[in-house]
Amino acid sequence: MSLVGGIRPPIAVLSVLLLSLAGITALTLGKPDNALVPKAVLTSQQYVAEDGAIALRASLDESVTDLTGTATLFNEGKPVSADTVLDKVGEVYQKWRGTAVIEIKSGKMLAARGENVPLTAIDLGKLSRGDGLAPRMVRLENGQTRLIIPALLSWKGRPQQLLVASSTLSFPGVDLGPGRAIGVVDSTGRLLSSHGALDSERARKQLASFAKTAARKGRQHPIKAKEPGAGGYTGVSGHLTGGAAEDVRTVGGYATLTPPQPGEPTTASSLGLTVVTGVDVSAKVSQITRPAFGVAAAGALLLIGGLAVMVLLGTVQRPLIRLFLESRRLTRGDLARPVSVPRAGEAARVGAALERLRRQLQGEPADGDGPVVRKGLGARALLAVCAVLLLVWSVPLMLVLNRADSSVKVPAQIVHDQKSRTVTLSDRVRRALNEGHADLSAVAALIGDRTTPEDMKKVLERTMEDHDRYQSMYVLGADGEILARAGDGPHHEDGKGPSKQAIEVTGEGGKKPVVTATAQAPGRGGAAVVGEFRIEFVNGLLGRQGMGEVRVVDAKGRVIGGDSGYIAFEKAPSYMGSLLAAKQAHATVQRGGTVRVAAVAPFSGGGAAKSLRWSLASWQPASGLAIPEYSLQNRTVLAGLLGLTAAAACLGWLHIVVVRPLRALAGQAEALAAGDRRTVLFPRHHDEVGAVVRSLELIRQQLQGQPRKRDGGSRTPAGVGRN
Repeated sequence: MSLVGGIRPPIAVLSVLLLSLAGITALTLGKPDNALVPKAVLTSQQYVAEDGAIALRASLDESVTDLTGTATLFNEGKPVSADTVLDKVGEVYQKWRGTAVIEIKSGKMLAARGENVPLTAIDLGKLSRGDGLAPRMVRLENGQTRLIIPALLSWKGRPQQLLVASSTLSFPGVDLGPGRAIGVVDSTGRLLSSHGALDSERARKQLASFAKTAARKGRQHPIKAKEPGAGGYTGVSGHLTGGAAEDVRTVGGYATLTPPQPGEPTTASSLGLTVVTGVDVSAKVSQITRPAFGVAAAGALLLIGGLAVMVLLGTVQRPLIRLFLESRRLTRGDLARPVSVPRAGEAARVGAALERLRRQLQGEPADGDGPVVRKGLGARALLAVCAVLLLVWSVPLMLVLNRADSSVKVPAQIVHDQKSRTVTLSDRVRRALNEGHADLSAVAALIGDRTTPEDMKKVLERTMEDHDRYQSMYVLGADGEILARAGDGPHHEDGKGPSKQAIEVTGEGGKKPVVTATAQAPGRGGAAVVGEFRIEFVNGLLGRQGMGEVRVVDAKGRVIGGDSGYIAFEKAPSYMGSLLAAKQAHATVQRGGTVRVAAVAPFSGGGAAKSLRWSLASWQPASGLAIPEYSLQNRTVLAGLLGLTAAAACLGWLHIVVVRPLRALAGQAEALAAGDRRTVLFPRHHDEVGAVVRSLELIRQQLQGQPRKRDGGSRTPAGVGRN
């Protein structure tokens, strides 16, 4: 017999699957969910840490790029004094704690601004090495850490100078929310900086403990630290669980600084830093699962499944095996006993045909009457009955039982995190636009009345190489003439002078919004440097795990950008209307047909982007969160799907391998019993049905070989010898 064919394997596999599913159902649906902190809350802390790591990495890399790019622009212009350099740097960028210019050869301090820059960390004699101008971290005497960024100033005929800036390891624009602490950790587990709720000794000790754990886990390879096939954050990240006090437990997250593109390390991602967070959450046991439900569901499956298997055994398997044995008996010449005919169905038809063939082998004519076949359910109908029995168990689990309704409880920490992450992302977009406008201002500050279009083009091209946020840059004269440009063709209207707005949005009615920044050139008689942002750059800032759908919305409620498919300038969803109308950051749980966690954060803070009056909106269905009610619903649906899959697979297998061939066999057996001696019978499968077909072929050959009497009478009975 075939290993995968025949009547026994499908029924045996179905029995094993139903027994296994009954055990799984009893364990998963009857096991109380005693988690003190829902998994959704833990995962949310991981996402918050990832947001902090992204913001810190982007801030540090942007600082390095801005300082080195500014130094390059100065080097291409006329020599200026050290004080002028620092004044222009401070005027365009307000991000460094301290700046200084020193003469490399003599080590003399030429100018300084802000706090004292720890220049002793820079060995002026080793600047010519490959890593001589690489940024480095320095720990001050007061325990704080600074990132020191050097850049070379070089003009012909003047001694080379070094522009140095110091930056803190802070998290620009990261909203911590109530009660959260955040810190930066080096590879040894030492806290380099910390912010947020650190008022108590317990909070400081817990964050320090998290820091050591995060540093140890952060040393893993990003691929090995994740489950196979897991996507999301490209670095190492996870969540942490700390100590408990009464009904409060400290949870946190960690994330290493990772480059935006895998395999392309940046300055910040090469520093070996890890971001760690900690927050106190409510820790209470909430038992939403009744153990009796799982036991009852498993018992019902055993009862229904046992009944279905008994139907298959009694009405399909046993009759078919009986036919197999009877057909072999006839081929061996044992014709004394009548064929045992099954009660009904295709098996009864085959049994009746075998009985008629037995009589024909004994000499009776082919048109003789055989046993009466009683009507009843066929094999296909029996399979349908078994399918209905199993559906009676599976369908209620998939569609009815353990359904989470609109009253499901969403943990308050999830709502707080949705708001804080939306605020953080809103500030990230605002700062990115401000940084873009600052780049244009730095270029505009160096364009004088004697700067040639060729030199302008070189500066524009270099700026676009350093920053991927622009799709087009150009210098626009006061009369609307484009003096120099780089990148794609501009969307500027011919003859129109520079806009008075720092950043504006145009392109309504087109496929993409056009976000344009304008910076006036002081020495060019009304000319300005204009940059058009790539909308893909804005959309790329919005991609975050665990936030659901994210949209950038203007003051009129129209969508400007998003992390997934959207139509430019379409209206935001109606269920976000009340949130968008609020003038401050807000988050809520929207209940109704779909329970959602939604948040809105208007642009806050200064800069050129403030005039846009944009807001960032995010929302996600609560069913996608690992909340106990939804987890129970998902496990219940999964159990129903497994039951449906087992029934479909095994009953379908049985129909293809046994039932269809059995129906064909019934027709062939009846045709042979009716006198068809010419049709050769070929078995299609090496199983019980195939064995009966082979027996029928042997019987056909025996009937063909029976000698006829000369007078045309009946055949000599098979097995009867001559005297």
